[in-house]
Amino acid sequence: MSLFSRAAFHVTVADLAALPADSTGEVAFAGRSNAGKSSAINALAGHTRLAFVSKTPGRTRHLNYFCLGNGRYWVDLPGYGFARAPAEIRGQWEGLLAPYLMRRAALAGLVLIMDSRHPLSELDARMIDWFAQTGKPIHVLLSKADKLTRNEQARAMRETKAALAALGDRCSVQLFSSLKRSGIEEAGRVIGAWLGMAAEETGKPAAPGKAARPRKRKAIGWSARTQKNA
Repeated sequence: MSLFSRAAFHVTVADLAALPADSTGEVAFAGRSNAGKSSAINALAGHTRLAFVSKTPGRTRHLNYFCLGNGRYWVDLPGYGFARAPAEIRGQWEGLLAPYLMRRAALAGLVLIMDSRHPLSELDARMIDWFAQTGKPIHVLLSKADKLTRNEQARAMRETKAALAALGDRCSVQLFSSLKRSGIEEAGRVIGAWLGMAAEETGKPAAPGKAARPRKRKAIGWSARTQKNA
């Protein structure tokens, strides 16, 4: 059973004032709009539709929180680099993302998803350079690795690690494929360690009333609802 099998949608946040107050640890997921971010989240949780996989990149426009239990969360960030997004929407993303990533004390680290066929785009490099200023760790998932040959996979890993070597042990890199379900355990160990979940027993039934309950949401265009008590 996945360490994150209890993951459930919690809330969509459009205003930093509505961030969950009970959070003890968060891991954010970022990446270009077509890098496979939602598919990676679903694969890590062992769900098929935890995060909505849209045919139109750029659907996520707010911070989508998924509860893992005990005050721990995954945070699905808006995909960046979506050229068709109107200027006002891009401005809204930037106004929400920048302060969240730089100031959120509960944020333990960033999982950055890159298409293994085109890693380290200019926008990827900007995100890494910018987030590295926080001193928090970054774990890179080179997604869609099933589309590469073994030699191409090795080259992608080698070149990406070399490009990020200056960050030292604050940045780790791995191959990942949601389709083939490869790399899930490795990524799970990293994320679990960030959240202090690595040593917890898995497969144990949750205590009554402790399991996170998913809230209803539309498949397309999650509403920017917030909670007054958040």
